[in-house]
Amino acid sequence: MATPAQWVEGARLRTLPMAAAPVIAGTAAAQAMHAARPGHAVLALLVALLLQVGVNYANDYSDGVRGTDDERVGPLRLTASGAAAPREVKTAAFVCFGLAALAGVALVLVSQQWWLAVVGILAIAAAWGYTGGKKPYGYMGLGDVFVFVFFGLVATLGTTITQAGRLNAGAWIMAVTTGLFACALLMANNVRDIPGDRTVGKKTLAVRLGDPRARLTFAAELFVAFVLPLLLVPHNPWVLLIYAMSPLAVGAAMTVLQTTERRGLIPVLKQCGFINLGVAVLYAVAVWVYQFVG
Repeated sequence: MATPAQWVEGARLRTLPMAAAPVIAGTAAAQAMHAARPGHAVLALLVALLLQVGVNYANDYSDGVRGTDDERVGPLRLTASGAAAPREVKTAAFVCFGLAALAGVALVLVSQQWWLAVVGILAIAAAWGYTGGKKPYGYMGLGDVFVFVFFGLVATLGTTITQAGRLNAGAWIMAVTTGLFACALLMANNVRDIPGDRTVGKKTLAVRLGDPRARLTFAAELFVAFVLPLLLVPHNPWVLLIYAMSPLAVGAAMTVLQTTERRGLIPVLKQCGFINLGVAVLYAVAVWVYQFVG
């Protein structure tokens, strides 16, 4: 039986800023239309956090029973390490998915955006199918698409539309930005795991690209994510505040491009989460400052 600390580590709480960032950015975009609703934002945050934790447990279970994590470099995996029985980890994943569904139903009810119920079902199915099932798409190099769509576009745009009932340029640009940051985190994680993934036949995008090009892709994702918000500066010059996070992004990119020790990539995962969260928070600050200061 795993200890509470091991369950917390298994949930990978250090990556949860990646779930909070699109909700903050989406709420800020709604506020740009003077339509932010804190209660709706809390429900959206619950959905995003529970899906994030559920995905982590689902990946832990599926990779563990397949033997993918047997030679993994990185933090504890409950299933592969034997800290928890596979059935327990699988149950934890589905409990999180169930709670995310309940929070999602509440959000649909209060926002009256009924079509989002279908999106929620697709999100849960995609979360399990990432590494679960007979043909997990994460093993075919499509995991980055899932992360970009659901932890970037869907999370950000969904947050905005449940509060404002419509979208604006800020919502779209920040949705793509947060999606790219999430993809960068996944790419760094998969670059670290290339040798082990290649051995077990897990063909992530990093494996398909090869080590050098995967590292360049990581840097390119960060670069584009920081360039896109410039499109918002003519409408709100305070958006330039987000570039306070650029030194950290440069440091992360240099680490990925230069380090030869795969364990040295582990801190980059936390940095990507912090960058994503920091950019979202600073974008929110920019919206509020512009509205109240000009």
